[in-house]
Amino acid sequence: MAATTQARAPKGGHKHQIVRAYLSDLIANELSVGDAVPSERVLTEKFGVSRMTVRQALDALVADGVLQREQGRGTFVAPQHTDFEMRLTTFGEEARRLGMSPSTQVIDSDTLPAGRVVAEALGIAPEDLVHYVERLRCADGTPMAVERAWVPAALAPDLLDDGVPDSLYGALRERGHSPTWGEDTIMAAEASATEQSILAMTSMRAVLRAHRKTYADDGACMYSQMCYRGDRYSVVVPLREARPTIVPRPAPVPEAVETA
Repeated sequence: MAATTQARAPKGGHKHQIVRAYLSDLIANELSVGDAVPSERVLTEKFGVSRMTVRQALDALVADGVLQREQGRGTFVAPQHTDFEMRLTTFGEEARRLGMSPSTQVIDSDTLPAGRVVAEALGIAPEDLVHYVERLRCADGTPMAVERAWVPAALAPDLLDDGVPDSLYGALRERGHSPTWGEDTIMAAEASATEQSILAMTSMRAVLRAHRKTYADDGACMYSQMCYRGDRYSVVVPLREARPTIVPRPAPVPEAVETA
């Protein structure tokens, strides 16, 4: 008698959905992160379907972040994504909110001229000094993000005197520049070779980049760039009723009309 499977697919579903449902049940009930799933050959024989059908089911689970492929090794159960909500909080505050233990490793720090890009973001002159901090952010001991931050030295001249503070936001609050609002620009990208090494990424290079301008009541107080591991991080964006933009764009200037 032929073996039967417990996998269930939607009534009338395609064959690849049956394979996908079986794998989903297997991952949820029997396998752990890092475990290999059955090979394409095993799944082809088990369900009596083509290799293309099996590959379609695997591709869907890889796209969902449930599985990850490693070149020359096979397909494995991927680590779960951590859903961080985009709010004006520190990485540590958000990790603790999710019940995770945050840790930080300082990679570099210095006080140097802002340069054109940072100066434009902070609304200062390129030659003005900024405090620069680069840190590796971890959650439960796993590297999650590389953070680069610039703070105008004029706002906190002594910011790095005793080393990098545990919280840059907290240090700004102590100096009377409490962050009140900000703007995030988020994009998908590939990690550089350095970022890939720092974040211990072995099988993929996909990352999310977030550029943030943070403001206190008296103006811009920090510009930061975050590079998040694409295989461990997803973004939750709360949606509310549409309101006027925080920083209205200037209205276009009407063209002059020539008169005779």
